[in-house]
Amino acid sequence: MLLQPIEKVEKISDEDFQQNYYKTGRPIVITSLAKQWPAYNKWSWDYFKEVVGTQQVGIYNNIKSDAYTPVNKADEYTTFADYVDMVKTGPAQWRIFLFNIFNHAPQLTDDFTWPDHLMKGFVKRFPMLFVGGATSITHMHFDMDMSHIIHTQFVGRKKVLLFPYTEQHKLYRKPFEVLSLADFSHYYKNNGHPDYEKFPALKLAKGYEVTLEHGDTLFMPAGYWHHMEYLDSGFAMSLRAVQRTIPGIVQGAWNLVGMRSIDTLMKKTAPEWWYHYKREKIYRAAGKELERQSA
Repeated sequence: MLLQPIEKVEKISDEDFQQNYYKTGRPIVITSLAKQWPAYNKWSWDYFKEVVGTQQVGIYNNIKSDAYTPVNKADEYTTFADYVDMVKTGPAQWRIFLFNIFNHAPQLTDDFTWPDHLMKGFVKRFPMLFVGGATSITHMHFDMDMSHIIHTQFVGRKKVLLFPYTEQHKLYRKPFEVLSLADFSHYYKNNGHPDYEKFPALKLAKGYEVTLEHGDTLFMPAGYWHHMEYLDSGFAMSLRAVQRTIPGIVQGAWNLVGMRSIDTLMKKTAPEWWYHYKREKIYRAAGKELERQSA
């Protein structure tokens, strides 16, 4: 993989952000944006246990999905308080995915400010909390709705690997899915790369990496592939902004309705055939990328 660090700035003007990152589709980390919010100092494990501790939540392990796995199906269920107690005591490979904590505790929306000065189109009904124990992993994928993301880390550190959408075939994208066939787990410990023998086109993939810390806000442009590993138990909030172009809106709608429905149906009716059919297409597309490079 050909990686470069994501640029980090303390502050950025609206014009600079729009011209050099939003419109060009480049990620950036802003380190001071969240420090102005009450949430920066207020949000903690104990505070969340107090306000939503009794809520039932789905939790997810580190095992990558296979031919039988429905999209976004939780592996276990527990209360938020019990989950927090589990991850606070040490490494725990469990995470909470797409938890709308604000439905259960709407007062939390007073603890941050929507960054409308940076971009328009925020879906203000759906701020989302992402929580993970140390060593838990969010495997390489892109977001199905193709939204722009403002992702702020609160407690703990998190390693993030990003690739533009156009790198999809080098990343061994599964057809009709938003997931990569390749496993990037602990890539930074394995001589800085995943399994190149099994996935040789990964050598050509151009992307970014960064470690997010408390208060860091990552701008992740629409369609970006991302792989995240929790170095410490922690949580982050994502604010989503829909694309304001017709192609972006259409692609997001197709992913959510058409593509997802087809994949779910085939996984239920012919999972093994569907898996092998997609696997063949994956390696054929990656092979074309390798041929293009050597030509």
